[in-house]
Amino acid sequence: MKKALVSSILSLGICTTTLAVFAHISLNKELGFLKIDAAFAGNNAKVEEFIIRGTEPFWNVTVSKSGIVYSSPDTRKLTFPYVAPLTAAGRPADLVRVYRLRGKGNHSILTIKKVSACSDGMSDKNYPYSATLILGNTVLEGCAERK
Repeated sequence: MKKALVSSILSLGICTTTLAVFAHISLNKELGFLKIDAAFAGNNAKVEEFIIRGTEPFWNVTVSKSGIVYSSPDTRKLTFPYVAPLTAAGRPADLVRVYRLRGKGNHSILTIKKVSACSDGMSDKNYPYSATLILGNTVLEGCAERK
């Protein structure tokens, strides 16, 4: 039985190593499973860029390959390293994106969801995405568009 277990673990290690060549693999210790992120598969991975705007209070976020940057007139600019978004299981990739933003002592979440129309409440412009940003205990809602 121990030989079968060792053989299974060895086979899993070989398969995992093989997959690592084609995709970014990380172990999610909190949930106990492997996450395979095809967005990191090779140098041709496309980074989608977004501009997100919110009103009352005014704030914005830019998503680009150089980072995810939050700013508002009332607070200092917060810059997070770019991370590939998570997508909803069993849904089209363009429907919802969830970015887990990590900085110094800061765990924040940015969600971008495709909608028929999002209004910022200040202009006549309709945006194709809505956005929710959670910074600590603050929840902000806004609208987004591709850059």
